[in-house]
Amino acid sequence: MQRTSEGWGSGLIGVLIFSGSLPATRVAVGGFTPLFLTSARAVIAALLGAALLRVLRQPRPARADLAPLAVVALGVVVGFPLLTALALQHITSAHSVVFIGLLPLATALFGVVRAGERPRPAFWLFSLLGAAAVAGFALAHSGAASPAGNLLMIAAILLCGLGYAEGARLSRRLGGWQVISWALVLALPAMAAVAALTHPVDWSGIGGPAWLGLGYVSVFSMLIGFLFWYRGLALGGIAGVGQLQLLQPFFGLALAGLLLGEPVAGSMVLATGAVVLCVAGAKRFA
Repeated sequence: MQRTSEGWGSGLIGVLIFSGSLPATRVAVGGFTPLFLTSARAVIAALLGAALLRVLRQPRPARADLAPLAVVALGVVVGFPLLTALALQHITSAHSVVFIGLLPLATALFGVVRAGERPRPAFWLFSLLGAAAVAGFALAHSGAASPAGNLLMIAAILLCGLGYAEGARLSRRLGGWQVISWALVLALPAMAAVAALTHPVDWSGIGGPAWLGLGYVSVFSMLIGFLFWYRGLALGGIAGVGQLQLLQPFFGLALAGLLLGEPVAGSMVLATGAVVLCVAGAKRFA
């Protein structure tokens, strides 16, 4: 019982950390380009992850694990951060948080493809309802939000879901935090090259909030959040603790409103609630 309680607590901390990712990204793209922000956060997190792997003397992954690790890197190290940074140049973080409600569902869908799971028919019903809620919200607000921003967020969710599902398979052998650390190390050479090519010409014009945003997404969103999240899944169980991720849209909306002063329309809250209910139903019958 104590281990389960610790797992839920650790998982909740992980979700709270991830909830600050989009607001922090929104602030950071005010001073950095999406390409530099994506590469810089990956480089910083990779150096920290490499230090952890070395200090704790973790064995290197097998050659057969390199391709799956590359998929994880493509999804959560490169794809999701870059696409969300691009999207947040067109939409507010409050608007983007609605799409995060589909992340658990996207992970489950890729679990079907990659792990051969066979959900019950009710699962697909809730999946379609959730997708319809997001599509309806995006269409209803197409005049206020950029269609490009919506499409970028959908692509980001799909890539992140793929990275989560692939990482979940690998974590059974390598361990959760080791997977994200090795994925970061694998992406380090390419990300370092991109950072060197896209760094700002004039550093003096970058304000403090942008630096804080970069620091948050590098240290917390890209590494520390995963440490708590995977520890929670290991102690409390994937199926149970995984439901905590459904709270992320609500936390994200609250942070966007409180910290950034962004408007949080009632329709955003309703759409987020509808998505969370549909994802919860889909998880119930997965």
